[in-house]
Amino acid sequence: MRLHRNLVFATIDSLHLIFNENKQADKVLRNTLKRDKRWGSRDRSFIAETTYDIVRWRRLYAEIAEVKMPYSRPNLFRLFTVWATLNGIKIPDWPQFEDTPTRRIKGRFDEAIQTRALRESIPDWLDQLGENEMGKLWDKEIAALNHQATVILRTNTLNTTVKELQNSLLDEDVETATLKGYPHALQLKERSNVFTTEAFKKGWFEVQDASSQRVAQVLNPEPGMRIVDACAGAGGKSLHMASLMENKGQVVALDIYQNKLNDLKRRARRNGAHNIETRLIDSTKVIKKLIGKADKVLIDAPCSGLGVLKRNPDSKWKLNPEKIQNIKDTQRELLDSYSRMVKDGGQLLYATCSILPSENAEQVKAFLNREEGKAFTLLSEENLYAHKTGFDGFYIALLQKK
Repeated sequence: MRLHRNLVFATIDSLHLIFNENKQADKVLRNTLKRDKRWGSRDRSFIAETTYDIVRWRRLYAEIAEVKMPYSRPNLFRLFTVWATLNGIKIPDWPQFEDTPTRRIKGRFDEAIQTRALRESIPDWLDQLGENEMGKLWDKEIAALNHQATVILRTNTLNTTVKELQNSLLDEDVETATLKGYPHALQLKERSNVFTTEAFKKGWFEVQDASSQRVAQVLNPEPGMRIVDACAGAGGKSLHMASLMENKGQVVALDIYQNKLNDLKRRARRNGAHNIETRLIDSTKVIKKLIGKADKVLIDAPCSGLGVLKRNPDSKWKLNPEKIQNIKDTQRELLDSYSRMVKDGGQLLYATCSILPSENAEQVKAFLNREEGKAFTLLSEENLYAHKTGFDGFYIALLQKK
């Protein structure tokens, strides 16, 4: 592979914003990729994938390159050199790459990977936490979460069928495969920009990981029900539920951020999902009005996001023990408060994209032992681990109200 100056510089600029200015990787890349209209899909994927790779392996590469935060521009080029050398790419004869000890890189790599926290490129505190909570499973899981995520689509059955979607994408040279156990999922055989396809414009699919699709499957919303999606965000699961309900009944999508609900409205229009009503949680009244009114409630709780490190590798550098404790306190409050919306005989589903028992099974167990949870019994729970499924790490617990 021959390196092109403008693509390498765009990657370095992106890394500066992510590492030194603490900007979100996906937002930085969205802006970077708009910089030059002449860039083709290969150019864009080089910038995006290289940036994500260096973000993912930041600690390991920094150890090898012997650089520390905040990274100067020469330091960022040193990180890039480590990435290129370990990927077998020849370093060009540019002034930015002068004095780079490429020979020592492989030796330092062999030395660094003897230590798990360096090998998996995570902070020491997180490595300790993972081992404390998960034991031997942590080794396999953190290794699996360092692989690039596959792209999974969810067929919008309000507008099309899986077969029709598959054929439509094939007409535009996008090959997909069905996934056993995920009735509406299609996996891309190769990464490509699916958002420019006719099928996307017509609202035939959403990009949604297979583990995330499992949530609505387990909740099993039926036409005519009233479902509350209590932490709806931009609404991937609300849209899935609307399609399973065939637009009959009501999905009440709640969130504390208006911009996310605006996103959901836009997506719902494209999907042809007419049974979603968005409500901003701007006071306690919003929840009070819904107490005892929902057939089913989904709490897709805020979490550490450790199960989705494949697609958000920068989040591991933004976490800390205090943040995780705050998240767990919030989860506890949401379970106590939002569970009140379930009517007698209804169901509550608690889900996170975390793999830590303290955010998952332990939260549910503690809830069932508190006054607020005594009306519920646990019907089922699933730990979806990336090292077993190949998809995101998720936890899903279904509870029944007596």
